[in-house]
Amino acid sequence: MTQETVKSSRTLVGKVVSDKMQKTVTVLVERRVKHPLYSKIIMRSAKYHAHDEEGVAAAGDLVEIEECRPISRSKNWKVSKVLEKARVI
Repeated sequence: MTQETVKSSRTLVGKVVSDKMQKTVTVLVERRVKHPLYSKIIMRSAKYHAHDEEGVAAAGDLVEIEECRPISRSKNWKVSKVLEKARVI
């Protein structure tokens, strides 16, 4: 009997707000939470630095990032796929 271990890594979806660094993008992830006292839905956001080896993600793109080993002091995420390209106006 062989048992396969499936490693499930954490994934987040967010918008690229900066692509000015080499091989790195800054991704803004927003989530909706319920206020503990007032029960109103509020938005919480966090910014993550993600590794983008090929440089495919540009500012305004919607991307999926997944957790990985530490690449640098601030990078523990990598871009797994670009979900939607930014519209050029």
